[in-house]
Amino acid sequence: MVTSTEAPALWRNAERCYRVVTARDSRFDGQFIMAVRTTGIYCRPSCPASTPKERNVRFFPTSAAAQANGFRACRRCLPDAVPGSPDWNVRADLAARAMRLISDGTVEREGVPGLARRLGYSERQLGRVLTAELGAGPLALARAHRAHSARLLIEMSELPLTDVAFAAGFASVRQFNETIREVFATTPSQLRAFAASRRRHDVSGTRLSLRLPFRPPFDALGLLRFFAAHALPGVEEVTSTSYARTLRLAHGTGVVRLTPSSDHVRCELVLTDLRDLGSAVSRVRRLLDLDADPAAVTRVLGADPALAPAVAAVPGIRVPGTVDGEELLLRALVSVPPGEEVPGEWGVTRLFPTAAQVAATGHPVAEALAEGRLDVHVGRDAAELRAELLDCPGIDAGTADYVVMRVLGAPDILLTDDPVIRRGAEALGIPADSLADRARMWTPWCSYAGMHLRRAAS
Repeated sequence: MVTSTEAPALWRNAERCYRVVTARDSRFDGQFIMAVRTTGIYCRPSCPASTPKERNVRFFPTSAAAQANGFRACRRCLPDAVPGSPDWNVRADLAARAMRLISDGTVEREGVPGLARRLGYSERQLGRVLTAELGAGPLALARAHRAHSARLLIEMSELPLTDVAFAAGFASVRQFNETIREVFATTPSQLRAFAASRRRHDVSGTRLSLRLPFRPPFDALGLLRFFAAHALPGVEEVTSTSYARTLRLAHGTGVVRLTPSSDHVRCELVLTDLRDLGSAVSRVRRLLDLDADPAAVTRVLGADPALAPAVAAVPGIRVPGTVDGEELLLRALVSVPPGEEVPGEWGVTRLFPTAAQVAATGHPVAEALAEGRLDVHVGRDAAELRAELLDCPGIDAGTADYVVMRVLGAPDILLTDDPVIRRGAEALGIPADSLADRARMWTPWCSYAGMHLRRAAS
């Protein structure tokens, strides 16, 4: 039997992949791609179409790899519209760090040289590693990301297609048209007409309403409670059913409201510049930890008799991420001055201030961020970022670990000195002084164990 903890390396084992495809197991959607030689189509593992013969299929780690090998996306199962691979959070290697930055739109904004610079590698080294690990280089991976953003805009906005091309990050309309034809085997206008015939989304100017998938179960209530306990007035607004906040993005500002349901999160976005769509969606997914594999977490944490009742009581627990690494760090350290006002939506009217604005108060960490001496982003290596944080005045080990956990989505960090976590451990009959030893039982999901302990403390 194939388990989802095997998924990160699953695409390399054709026999196991085929068993997943035969079972149409949706838990593996986004974790590998199936391509069919006889049709030239690639699909998610749970595609409802007839299962092809085993000799006719190939498996790839990413959509970009399938596209680079000449396959085009299935229009029935939409393989790009699935939860992302949890591999990019579990792994801390170069390929995973690059994927997080690519999904945030770094290549569109800074090119491959900018991506390589952020990762601390040469362009040649980066291309070699990504091709070996993911089956495609940085340009091909970014092209797949642009194609996904373009499909969202084509289907869910009324923008002229020329505007869609540039908003999605394409350098020309010709490049946009060729990519859509190659990836989706149709033209942009045909894709829009097909979507219009089945559209159930609200579209109005720069306002979009999207469905963000996740792997169930999903502890939405726990996330809403966490956000409510930490909300900044004006920047965030939390109700019993939704979370709204302002966003500072590369090309402008945005406001988002997130409303969880049984099988997806409704994401309502208002953007000043639609070029930020892909980045906004990527950041929101990380904020809610939507690409997590709850089955894998439950198998490990549920095996501890002391933690098992908490795991059973709260299935699908998530580790809250962040939409902005600098913001998270500053919120952990300083009393935040008011940011500038933006047009209000859903009760939020202010942006979180920039590092430069906070630096005006004389805070040394804000000064380091503003001057570029400290860089907190999703492509950082966890150990290097932690070491740099610890070198900053006023940042202790607990704060550094907290920032690394939430900014990078690191799944295996237990904040053993956090008084709330220690209180939760005692409530479950786990001696707080034994947490460091107990964490060995919970690897590689200590961050999720910590969320269970926080829940137990309340």
